[in-house]
Amino acid sequence: MRRAIVCVTNDLSTDNRVHRTCVVLRELGWEVLLVGRSLPGSLPLQRPYGTRRLRLFFTNGALFYAEYNLRLFLLLLRQRADLIIANDLDTLLAGFLAARLRSSELVYDSHEYFTEVPELVGRPARRVWLAMERWIFPRLRHVVTVNDSIAAEYRHRYGNDITVVRNIPMHRDLGPLPSRKELGLPEDRSILILQGSGINVQRGGEEAVLAMRELPDHLLLLVGGGDAWPVLKRMVEEHGLQDRVRLVSRMPYERMMQYTRNADLGLSLDKDTNLNYRFSLPNKLFDYFRAHIPVLVTDLPEVAGIVRRFDAGVVVPSPDPARIAAEVRALAGDAARRSALRQNAIFAAASLDGEREKAVLTALFQSIG
Repeated sequence: MRRAIVCVTNDLSTDNRVHRTCVVLRELGWEVLLVGRSLPGSLPLQRPYGTRRLRLFFTNGALFYAEYNLRLFLLLLRQRADLIIANDLDTLLAGFLAARLRSSELVYDSHEYFTEVPELVGRPARRVWLAMERWIFPRLRHVVTVNDSIAAEYRHRYGNDITVVRNIPMHRDLGPLPSRKELGLPEDRSILILQGSGINVQRGGEEAVLAMRELPDHLLLLVGGGDAWPVLKRMVEEHGLQDRVRLVSRMPYERMMQYTRNADLGLSLDKDTNLNYRFSLPNKLFDYFRAHIPVLVTDLPEVAGIVRRFDAGVVVPSPDPARIAAEVRALAGDAARRSALRQNAIFAAASLDGEREKAVLTALFQSIG
């Protein structure tokens, strides 16, 4: 049986894009091993393919990336792999070198515009990542990314053919919907939700919290985690918003979607401060539609383009707290508009079929053999 090793730097718990990759490979008859890292709060895993979490001494920064790539490289040399899939630039060096030495096929799946993330822009470390990308990228035969905007940038910069596979989730049975009461949520208030394992700086979490100062009849759920999590907790306490904002730590996908399906409005508030966020198309947008709730999003080309196409939400120029609060109040006072947006969100969920994305990925792996 052909064997594929799929590589990520996360702890494997919540990455639905990578899970889809592994499922597609399994359906095509590959033996699959998914490799990530272990964290103190890592959730238990139950997957229909092999998984391995590396325990590392360093957990962030340059030493983490160096240690992880060294450990991953050694693992890839020891393990048989006909195919290596490197997810994002932080696994590409180890995957590229091991594939060259083992004569394995290599697929690079770029989940974001890595060298343009705000954590790197303007910092010396960006030069290192950019040099690595410039060295390896033109040598890649199989490159996948999440949307047309990032694909166009990569084509312009390096000339590669790029396959686009969007983060539209595959169909999964979400099970029965528990009531708000069962989830400990208020039954008499409108609920906003901002979810994701990467609620980081410049992704609008802070502005969403500040908007709640003007929304006493609403509850904001922040579900997931990220670099901004400690800041958001502090802001809630400083502004006395404990009754209006609730932070819920990350959880399995099906459990998270129970909260989303009980919400009234989904938020996606990335700022246009860097190319990565400008071209972002986050999973949460499709999850909101799948939960049959409309959205409030910032005016970024990929996200706003879909929302306008289906008229499934409200687009704001930027995540300004006063503007967010005003739009939420306007929706709260217009029952007909809320109903129309919800119906359009349901239509968007039916139209944005994850099976199409799965078929594109299947065709790529079949072409590799």
